[in-house]
Amino acid sequence: MAVVITVPICLLLVVAGLAVYGRAEALGDARTTRAEVGLSLRVQALVHQLQRERGLTNGLLGGESDFRTPLVATRERVDTALRGMRPERAVEDVIQRYLRRLPAIRAAADRDNADRDNGGPNTADRAATLTFYTTAVDALNAVDPVADTATRTDRRLRDGLAALRELAAAKESVALERGLVNGVFAEGAFRDREYLTFTEVRATRVAALARFRQVATAPQRAALKNTFATDEAQRATAYENQAQRGADGSALRADAGTWWDAMTVLVDDLYAVQQSVGDDVRDRADRLRHEAELGLAAYLVAGTLMAALVAGLAAFASRSLTRPLGALAEAAHDVARNRLPATVARIQRSPQDHEEFLPPAEPPDTSAAGPLGGATEIAAVAASLHQVEHTALHLAAQQAGLRRNTTESLANLGRRNQNLVRRQLSLITRLEQQELDPDALAELFELDHLATRMRRNAESLLVLAGQNPPRPTAAPADALEVVQSAVAEVEQYRRVLIAAVEPVRVRGHAVADVAHLLAELIENGLNFSPPTEPVEVHGWYDAEDDTYCFAVIDHGIGMPEEDKERANARLSHSGEEALLSASTRFLGHLVVGRLAHRLGEGAQVQLFDTTGGGLSALLALPGRLLAPAQAGPATPQPARPAVSSLLNGFRAGVARAEARSTQGVSS
Repeated sequence: MAVVITVPICLLLVVAGLAVYGRAEALGDARTTRAEVGLSLRVQALVHQLQRERGLTNGLLGGESDFRTPLVATRERVDTALRGMRPERAVEDVIQRYLRRLPAIRAAADRDNADRDNGGPNTADRAATLTFYTTAVDALNAVDPVADTATRTDRRLRDGLAALRELAAAKESVALERGLVNGVFAEGAFRDREYLTFTEVRATRVAALARFRQVATAPQRAALKNTFATDEAQRATAYENQAQRGADGSALRADAGTWWDAMTVLVDDLYAVQQSVGDDVRDRADRLRHEAELGLAAYLVAGTLMAALVAGLAAFASRSLTRPLGALAEAAHDVARNRLPATVARIQRSPQDHEEFLPPAEPPDTSAAGPLGGATEIAAVAASLHQVEHTALHLAAQQAGLRRNTTESLANLGRRNQNLVRRQLSLITRLEQQELDPDALAELFELDHLATRMRRNAESLLVLAGQNPPRPTAAPADALEVVQSAVAEVEQYRRVLIAAVEPVRVRGHAVADVAHLLAELIENGLNFSPPTEPVEVHGWYDAEDDTYCFAVIDHGIGMPEEDKERANARLSHSGEEALLSASTRFLGHLVVGRLAHRLGEGAQVQLFDTTGGGLSALLALPGRLLAPAQAGPATPQPARPAVSSLLNGFRAGVARAEARSTQGVSS
């Protein structure tokens, strides 16, 4: 479901992202074009002032001293424009490369004019000065900050920029002609290659104006036509025709000041047309930028709405599936956590002869408008799960009943065997009392011992089945008597060494269980130790913990650490789950664990390694299971070193168990 929803959303976002990227790119181009058109117009303002300075300087070098005053004002305007261009890196590079000699050129022109006023010779190279200014103007005109990528998508903007460039070239030709001829008229004749330069400049102007008319709009062409139709433009044309007649180097009789004024008006008019074209281009760039902003906003809004719509539809579709599936999951969890355990517990608590039946299952509504709110397929799945639930409940009930019947069968079998063994022991006791033959009496004793072991096995079945074997002892018994009773119930009792057992009396209701528990531990030690090695039994009172400890010590094969931990876990758990999960090899551990649990809180059994090899089992009885000794409290005898270390290990194990219990971990 996530893939089905995610793939179309990702595709939609990719398409919307590409569209938004295209609009954002167009917006960036429009803004760049707008800024760079403004820079281009400022560059042309600087060019316009440099063109004026070039013409005035050339006239001054030709001998026209009247140009000195306007030249000073023009130089100030050029310097102001240059300072305004400093932040622009592209223009600054051109200024540093081509105009760094401007102060020296100005100083040379002023020096030549002063020498001329004092009657000195004309030492300035008017052609070189004109070339310097022209090179600088050409370099500035070559600075075209408007990139092609910003104009390729709109033809009007592209044509406007082309018209602006062609008009700048035409204006430069007119300004260059003004400066060149201004010096010629001041000198009175063409010198060297000046006439050839004059013709080339006029040809360049004609070509630039022709290209301008091709890309300019009708209003722009009309403005250009009006510029060349003024009286000053006509007067300038007349002076041009007069200059053409001086191709052979003959003297020219023309007023340089009049020529300068007429051409200056023409140059200023061309500059006005240039500014008008620049304003048109800038307005077009503003319009494109505005359209790009609107388009980008529209794409963003449309993309957001479409993404929200798709996300809403996806959420609705997802909810239409997750809501009924969540209901199914909740129902399944209710069955697993509540209904099934409650049913099993009810069956287990029911009386022995009472048969528990589950109520008939009612299938859920499978229509599309059923209680789950899902489609027909989901409702069908709900019905199937409900059937599975009902079947699982029946199976669980059957398993619980079978488990209960098995437990009851074990208990019934144990009670039958116990009754038969009790009768057998009574009969053997009578025979022993009547027999006088020592050999026959010994065989009867052996038979009595076997029957005693059979009785313990029957009682073990009752313990595993959770039944209390009817073998109570009303009177308290001494600890030594309890140990002797336990030894009497094992097969190889001759190998059991009853070591020091301090006197203490065990309360009557616990005597049978303690004896049974010790018998299981002693027999386990006998089975897993060499036939030649004895199994020791110790007993002592620990006043520090108010407990009485029985230790069963063997010197057999021992047990690995992991197996010992698992064995201690079986000895400390007495629930039904331990019986179901344990192997039949360890039923004796479960019997010991259940007996210790039945003795109550404080009774514990733990296994430890025996010093020198083997395994030791320690049974600790709390003080509440002990009765006062008849002959007063006995003096505690010192335990053997092995038993002392066993007690210390038991205390450490109890401390660790209490620490784990405090941390919430089962010991």
